[in-house]
Amino acid sequence: MTLRQGLLARGRRNSAAFTFVKDIGIMAQAVLTISSKNYGAWSLRGWLLARLAGLEFAEKVIPPDDADMRAEILLLSPSILVPSLEHNGIKVWDTLAIGEYLHEVNPKAGLLPSDMAARAHCRAICGEMHSGFSSMRSSMPLNIKAFFPKFRTWSRADADIRRIVDIWTDCLTRYGGPYLFGKNPCMADAMYAPVVSRFRTYDIPLDALCVGYCTSIWTLPAMQEWIAAAQEEPDDFDELDAEF
Repeated sequence: MTLRQGLLARGRRNSAAFTFVKDIGIMAQAVLTISSKNYGAWSLRGWLLARLAGLEFAEKVIPPDDADMRAEILLLSPSILVPSLEHNGIKVWDTLAIGEYLHEVNPKAGLLPSDMAARAHCRAICGEMHSGFSSMRSSMPLNIKAFFPKFRTWSRADADIRRIVDIWTDCLTRYGGPYLFGKNPCMADAMYAPVVSRFRTYDIPLDALCVGYCTSIWTLPAMQEWIAAAQEEPDDFDELDAEF
C-alpha cells in the first residue's frame, strides 16, 4: 500500500485520541492571519500550533492578490508576516515564535515536551525544519489537492527527504510514537505536517514506520479540517507553475 492509499483509507479516522485544550480565560481574543490553505505551508504550521495549544481564534485570510501571500506561496521566506498571531494586544509573527509564545501562554497544552532533553531535541528539529530543506520545499511545493504519481525528485531534494526520514525514524523509535515525541502531537508535528502532505502529493515511497506517522498526522481532526478547507479553494496562483 502506498502512502496516498493509506492516507485515503484512513483519512476520516482519528488514529489516536486527542482532546484540544480549552482555557478561555487565558486563550482569548485572538486573530490568526493566514494565506491559502492549499498552498500555504507556513500558514498550516501556524494554524496547527494554535489549534494544538487550544487557542480559540478568528481567521483572517489574506486575499490571493496580496503581496505577502504570494511571497509565502512562492517560498521566498519562512519569516514574512504570514502567518501572524494577535492575542491580548500582542502581535507575534514567524512560525517558531508563534509556537514558543503559545507554549508560554499555555504550557499545559504540551506544545513542547516536559522533559528537558526531549524539549531541546524538539526545538532542534523544529529549527532544522524552519531553516533547512530548501531543495525539497522549492521543488515540491505544498499542494494539498494535487497528486503526481511516481514523481521524479532531484538529488538535492532526495538528500532532504532522507534527512527528514532519519529525523522521523529517530523520534518515533526513541519516544514510542505515534507522534514525534510520544502519545500527543506537539510543536514538531505541526512543523513537519506540511511535509506529510508533500510526501503524499509527490508519491514519495516510505517505510511502514513513516507511513504510520504520516497517517497519524493526516487523520488528526485539525488536519482533516484544514484539508477539507483546502479542497474548496479555487486554483488562483499561476506563478506556482513557473516556480514549480
